[in-house]
Amino acid sequence: MTISAAQIIFGTSVAALFYTYVGYPLLVYAVSRLRPKSIERADCEPHVTVLITAYNEEKAIARKLENTLAIDYPADKLEILVASDGSTDRTDEIVKEFAGRGVKLFRQEGRKGKTYTQNKAVESARGEIILFSDATTDYQTDVLREITPNFADKTVGCVAGKLIYVDDSKSNVGKGAQSYWNYETFLKESESRACSLIGASGCLYAVRKSAYEPMYPEACSDFLICTIVYAQGLRSVYEPKAVCLEATNQKSDKEMQMRVRVISQTFTDLWRNRRMMNPLRSGFYAVQLLSHKVFRYSVPLFLLLTFISSFVLAFHSLFFAAVCAAQILFYLIALLGWVLETNHKKIGIFAIPLYFVLANLASVIAFYKFLSGERYARWEPIRETT
Repeated sequence: MTISAAQIIFGTSVAALFYTYVGYPLLVYAVSRLRPKSIERADCEPHVTVLITAYNEEKAIARKLENTLAIDYPADKLEILVASDGSTDRTDEIVKEFAGRGVKLFRQEGRKGKTYTQNKAVESARGEIILFSDATTDYQTDVLREITPNFADKTVGCVAGKLIYVDDSKSNVGKGAQSYWNYETFLKESESRACSLIGASGCLYAVRKSAYEPMYPEACSDFLICTIVYAQGLRSVYEPKAVCLEATNQKSDKEMQMRVRVISQTFTDLWRNRRMMNPLRSGFYAVQLLSHKVFRYSVPLFLLLTFISSFVLAFHSLFFAAVCAAQILFYLIALLGWVLETNHKKIGIFAIPLYFVLANLASVIAFYKFLSGERYARWEPIRETT
């Protein structure tokens, strides 16, 4: 590699990294402020189905149903439907114990996967609005009072709520996940105002039943739904006042498993809907998809090129030698954080470098699985054991 080639590669890679983490957030924020898209909110009480998809959630489902029954909404306009994906524990039995309080069970035989089960359950749902939830998510009682007014706007097809990650154990991975999610929440707020969300939190998003379309089993449904809605000329918007709480993963291996699965599914969704990444077709929505997802998942490549080019240039420049050394130090800090974390030690400031490396390593593994044809139709809920 020549010096000039290394300089071009370094400059391009750093520029790509800067755009991904700083440039795009500034761009979408600027658009959201200079050309915001308003939402015509108004009081309304459509019939709502709360759809809880579950697989072997006997430890969590009773608490979830009590939490859902406590939601402030007219009982005659609220349907609670648990979609059990071939559960083999006491999940179904526990749900049936709530039948006298209006809770319904939809059982999918044969373990078909989360998205397939959701598709089938939506067919039997009676609500005009379908609110998708997970079995381990706690809702605030006013969640529907905050979400439904957005559907008074006929251009809105999907409303995503605010997910707050909690970690009572104050684990290292939990700290990293919370920091990452704060950054993602900022992007969601800006994307919603600028154009439309490109993804929702899977544990809290509502969709017009008329806008819902069955998805292929390996889809990441909470990501793909926003593209499905946008292709119909509707928007997906963010409602920060509709709040839910969910526990973070506490261990690196659990977080890695989850991120590999989600990113691999997202690669499939992006590829199968690549036409939506054409700005001439989708406008600014395409810019959001390319910037938030394609560039983000390409960060490992940019990092590798940055390191290789700076390593080559380090032999000819003290500046690049320092840059190369700084990268090595960063990765060593992340490695040290991982060693401490695996030995159940608190790692403090090391949590952010560790999570950054973990997230990007997950992108590499997920891309390999995508290229090799491995798909995730069925999901294994990842739960911490104590």
